[in-house]
Amino acid sequence: MSDAWLQAFALVFHPHNVLVMLAASLFGLFVGAIPGLTATMATALLVPVTFFMAPIPAVAAIVTATAMAIFAGDIPGCLMRMPGTPASAAYTDEAYAMTRKGQAELALGAGLVFSATGGLFGTLVLILAAPTLADFALSFSSFEYFWLVLLGLTCAVFITSDRPLKGFVSLLLGLLVASVGLNNPAAIPRFTFGSVELLGGIELIPLMIGMFAVSEILRYAVDTNPQFHLSDRPIGNVFKGIWGVTKKYPIQQLRGSVLGTLVGALPGAGGDIAAWMAYAISKKWSKEPEKFGTGHVEGIVEAGAANNAALAGAWIPALVFGIPGDSITAIVIGVLYMKNMNPGPTLFINNPQNIYAVYLLFIIANLIMIPLGLLCIKAAKNVLLVPRAVLMPVIMLFCVVGSFAINNTAFDVGVMLAAGVVAFVLENNGFPIAPAILGVVLGGMLEQNFVTSMIKSDGDLRAFFERPVAATLGIVTLVVWFLPLLLRRVRRLAIA
Repeated sequence: MSDAWLQAFALVFHPHNVLVMLAASLFGLFVGAIPGLTATMATALLVPVTFFMAPIPAVAAIVTATAMAIFAGDIPGCLMRMPGTPASAAYTDEAYAMTRKGQAELALGAGLVFSATGGLFGTLVLILAAPTLADFALSFSSFEYFWLVLLGLTCAVFITSDRPLKGFVSLLLGLLVASVGLNNPAAIPRFTFGSVELLGGIELIPLMIGMFAVSEILRYAVDTNPQFHLSDRPIGNVFKGIWGVTKKYPIQQLRGSVLGTLVGALPGAGGDIAAWMAYAISKKWSKEPEKFGTGHVEGIVEAGAANNAALAGAWIPALVFGIPGDSITAIVIGVLYMKNMNPGPTLFINNPQNIYAVYLLFIIANLIMIPLGLLCIKAAKNVLLVPRAVLMPVIMLFCVVGSFAINNTAFDVGVMLAAGVVAFVLENNGFPIAPAILGVVLGGMLEQNFVTSMIKSDGDLRAFFERPVAATLGIVTLVVWFLPLLLRRVRRLAIA
């Protein structure tokens, strides 16, 4: 183990990797600070660049960029009431109310410091939990993996949408896309319509770039809302008063970090849902709930810790089971496969130095967030004044080049554009994107494990419940499916 850790240190602290992390950090801060550009978009835009990198620098770029982007989303939310990322939206009104009260420095400082501490807590849980889960996962067969994937898809439907039916429709769309091509157990062409390009299936990366980047560009193109203006007041010392806040709200910090890590580990959830839940819990359990919405730092402390803790938490199922915890790790899994770092329990046995390197990258990313985040706050006004009419065409150019570079074919550019239009239409009509992404990523895994299990059991469905772990996962999945329907039926009978 000590040799693996030494190798991990050598990999991470190579001068080339340090430069990659620095560049990716600045890129993530810039993307996060621009309203409407998400951390997922930052990840999608980085993927074509990672083609030319070794595995560890590629992962380093993604880890640091996403951590910085999630924090940087707080800056325009606080100064302009325009959240930079969805993870910052939960407490944007609170932070902006503090700015109007002349407490912008305290709001920004709380967002910076507690994002870093939440991220470090999530990393600690990742370090402690992932190896244990990996040892446990070595005993999994196709039966357990089938139920695990099905449970993950189910959670994505119920967690990411207040209307599960719309989430279910989005999931089915993702599963349909995953079934295209020859990549199925029988190797039979499906939904190819005579197209040679579709025989290999629909590439994940152009699809991701389209759904997260192109859809945002389209949203900007049709947005007629006026821009908010920055105040002329300079930003002072953002660390003033942070120690007092830290001593006053230790429970909120811990609660937000724990909740963020747990929610992040749920497939399809992510930092934005963790932040909303943490803010709601903070208000419910606060001794001063009447102050929420008037410029009260307590909710920012808890929700800020939750959104970055969720980032590390989402890597737990991604590394151990190959099941993404959020849309960012859905993209990461594709990168890991391209770099021969195939997610799964054997990764912890065959290449432990790579796993330890990932741990170190998370620790470093959250530590350097403090100084780099401070610089970003100081430069915020210049960053926020970049005209979006200039920025969006440049992003579109990167999208086209990145999608084309994967296979050097214009077909992938067409996939990207089509995915962008579909995602734009879905989101505008209240359909969540996360279940669709999970469906695309996990559809093949679901089918493969189902067919393998049916062959093993000679078509006997009872075999799916014969192994203790498989039976437990299967019962939990069925309970999640039918319990809401049963409760609704009981309520109706009670009313009648």
